[in-house]
Amino acid sequence: MIYWKIFYANFISNILGYGGGPATIPLLQREVVDEYGWLTNQEFSEIVALGNGLPGPIATKMAAYIGYDQAGILGAIVGLFASVAPSLILLIVLLSILMKYKDAPRVKKLTKIIRPTIAVLLASMTLEFLADSYIDTGILHTLILTGAGYYFLEVRVVSPVYVVLGALIYGALFLS
Repeated sequence: MIYWKIFYANFISNILGYGGGPATIPLLQREVVDEYGWLTNQEFSEIVALGNGLPGPIATKMAAYIGYDQAGILGAIVGLFASVAPSLILLIVLLSILMKYKDAPRVKKLTKIIRPTIAVLLASMTLEFLADSYIDTGILHTLILTGAGYYFLEVRVVSPVYVVLGALIYGALFLS
């Protein structure tokens, strides 16, 4: 029965928490503190602080912690699955609709409109990152990192993982 309660608390919080992890926090608090009494407000606030201090989505970290606290590793797995299940279900439904109508003229037209829009948004973001890099590190480091990134990604076709790792090492050596 505890697994069902863990699943329900996290599933309801995440399906109703429109806006991502921060929107689910008050809903999860209501379930965990008020409804089931698993944690006190103080304990819940500590979990929120811990979740904010770790990388990644806060909702999944909180769900895993609460599940583990209540029912061990299986409880953590149930809580984690329940926190991503609403998005997973919606994704499957939307992809099935998209696959059903992928050859429809309206969907093709929409795709033709969306692709350039995404390209413009990505280009805009890249220019903002370059401007921030120039302001924070100077033109020399920006040119070195940009040039090296282009060379290794496009000319040498190195995995982006290694390029990012190389940039992190460069930053640690020369920019700290």
